Amino acid sequence: MSFIYLFGAFVVGAYLMQVVLGMKQIKHFNQTYQELRRKGKVAIGRRAGKIKAGTIVLFAVDQQGKILDARKMQGVTVLAKFHTLSAYIGEDIHYMDKYHPLVRQENKLIQQAMENAREIYLRVEMGNYQEEQPLSPLAGTKVQLQLWKNQVQSKMKRSVE
Repeated sequence: MSFIYLFGAFVVGAYLMQVVLGMKQIKHFNQTYQELRRKGKVAIGRRAGKIKAGTIVLFAVDQQGKILDARKMQGVTVLAKFHTLSAYIGEDIHYMDKYHPLVRQENKLIQQAMENAREIYLRVEMGNYQEEQPLSPLAGTKVQLQLWKNQVQSKMKRSVE
């Protein structure tokens, strides 16, 4: 068997393994979310990871804003699992910002995810939360090309003047 076929089989196998493990991670997320949802409202904070580890923080919150349960998932691979953040149980989500002493002890990615969870919770509580749809790759490319075009035009205008 040639090298190309062997390499192709390896790539397909790795892709299928990624899909299976990704589905398992989504199932784990859904189970954890449902568990927290039975306790109260769930505030979800996320910090997407492109190069660094992605982070998700879940807070089960009662009607007054007290945290009933807290979980975090952080990692670069699909093998990441949720872990309990027991230090935050009983705290008020309204004060979970980067200046809170407990939050300051966490790494920067978890701090950002916690701040995101707090911000979304407060916006939902006020009633003015709108889910922001991310740009499609094609639309993002179009916007980037437009920005480059504008930069080139402004540089050309400066060089003429």
